[in-house]
Amino acid sequence: MAITTATLTDVPELVVLINGAYRGEGSKKGWTTEANLIDGQRIDEQSLTAQMGDPKAVILKNTDEDGYITGCVYLLKRPDKLYLGMLTVSPLLQANGLGRKLLQAAEDYARSIDCHTITMTVITTRLELLNWYERRGYQKTGEVIPLIIPETFGILRQPVEMYKLDKEV
Repeated sequence: MAITTATLTDVPELVVLINGAYRGEGSKKGWTTEANLIDGQRIDEQSLTAQMGDPKAVILKNTDEDGYITGCVYLLKRPDKLYLGMLTVSPLLQANGLGRKLLQAAEDYARSIDCHTITMTVITTRLELLNWYERRGYQKTGEVIPLIIPETFGILRQPVEMYKLDKEV
């Protein structure tokens, strides 16, 4: 398995992976699902293509021995921090260390671009996910923000808040 930079040709496969890991019945086979909180898709091809077109953004992908994408992470360089989002692992492969491997690759990438802080958001009710990040050195900043998303990225079943987390790398 190798972690490399995703390209635009990966967009269709990434969209299937990301949506399958976060939403719908299939996502419930893993432990990182949002399906009980948010309906609809997580991302579409047009939006992911636009995100990848930003020169400050990169998606790192993990491929298996057959060349299939099994995980990814979105990274966006901000003026003073690297934003980490969409850390995704195929639900059938979760809890086997791939998320940790992708997170380490994100931290290595941050250092390679001379960025020393990674920031992210985690849904406040996702305690198991919050604990997972805290065990890896991420800390709550004290800021809690509402999740506001357009319907193209999901439909909230209830109000959702998110913790902001940071880690010095």
